[in-house]
Amino acid sequence: MTDAKTDKQLWGGETAKAVENFPISGETVPVSVVRWLARLKGAAAAVNGELGLLDKRRAGRIEKAAAEIGAGKHDAQFPIDVFQTGSGTSTNMNANEVIANLAGSGVHANDHVNMGQSSNDVFPSAVHLAALDVASNELLPALKQLERAFAKKAKSFENVVKAGRTHLMDAVPVTLGQEFAGYAAQMALGQERVQAALVHVGQIPLGGTATGTGLNTHPRFAEKVRARLKKESGLKQIAPPLDPFEAQANRDALVELSGAVKVVAVSLTKIAGDLALMGSGPRAGIGELFLPELQKGSSIMPGKVNPVMPEVMLQVCAQVIGNDTAITVAGMQGQFELNVRIPLIARNLLQSLHLLSSASRALAEKCVDGLRANRAGTDASAGATLAVATALNGAIGYDLGAAIVKKATDSGRPLREIALEEGVDAKLYDETIDLRRIARGNA
Repeated sequence: MTDAKTDKQLWGGETAKAVENFPISGETVPVSVVRWLARLKGAAAAVNGELGLLDKRRAGRIEKAAAEIGAGKHDAQFPIDVFQTGSGTSTNMNANEVIANLAGSGVHANDHVNMGQSSNDVFPSAVHLAALDVASNELLPALKQLERAFAKKAKSFENVVKAGRTHLMDAVPVTLGQEFAGYAAQMALGQERVQAALVHVGQIPLGGTATGTGLNTHPRFAEKVRARLKKESGLKQIAPPLDPFEAQANRDALVELSGAVKVVAVSLTKIAGDLALMGSGPRAGIGELFLPELQKGSSIMPGKVNPVMPEVMLQVCAQVIGNDTAITVAGMQGQFELNVRIPLIARNLLQSLHLLSSASRALAEKCVDGLRANRAGTDASAGATLAVATALNGAIGYDLGAAIVKKATDSGRPLREIALEEGVDAKLYDETIDLRRIARGNA
């Protein structure tokens, strides 16, 4: 494999062995992990130079080479399958070889590029940093955009009364605005969950080397590398681990982040399902929303509009939830001083972060922003729900209310007509069965 920039192969024998050994999926380690691994190695070289462990000129050449990889100039030089040795050793060796070759004569892949590091601490650190970066700079802004889109619709729909539904059955009236305010709140809470998990994701295991003891690394190495990365990246959550053996032996923080992302997927599954149902019809379904018409809905039925963006979101959420299951299994399979399912965790977690980011932006821009209330549908459902009789409970009691609703259901006659027939005062009924007032509840 050649590099687009240099037109030559930059990796060496260890990479070649790994390519030969792992012809599994054809899918390589996520590029964000590779780039963060390079940034780590660049920072490590600079720090080793400051500490007098590596001569400054050699350190500078390593730093320059690593910066090129971190900027995405040599992505093609990382050909190893993501399903590889569970510590990520193969990709760490790949990075060492490429950086050494870029840095030039006199730079050794292990002695210099890998100085103060082990695959066991540097590769998981790169995965943590990649997840922290993508979650902070892609997912959280996308969820904020979607939250704002829902909040804006909540405001515009605040006076649109419709039937509430529980168990998919008619319930007391609510407003479309109330429902959308709930969706906005789900997105706000989802962001809080992700942000809480990132506190632990930022605690990278760098400095533990092989088993967490820090053998063959300077006591100040990890501290200085973290400070450099924090300053360069702006990722404020980068921090030392609570305990080096905890940080080395498990990937609980990544499992925690995946769990938070799964909760967001669960929220969005519910929301996307609601949007599709409220847009169903428009004549033979619920028909309370007009969904944006993005493309033809059928190759045979003219004029059909499908809930394409909610369907995209539902598929993405299913994938995210599936990814979380694999991450959970991988997270529980560490032994003693090391978790050895890290490439799988990296692959699934970063895919989940990217997918949910893209799908959230698309749902906001291509669906939620363009939603319109179907006032005929909302008025019809609000006026048709017999559950409005609930508002009479305080005046006439539950049993008489239930009898009125049953008689109206069985006969198909209007609720008001039956209520008056059963002795309810007309003025009381008209003052009580005010759909907007009922929708306001106790407000």
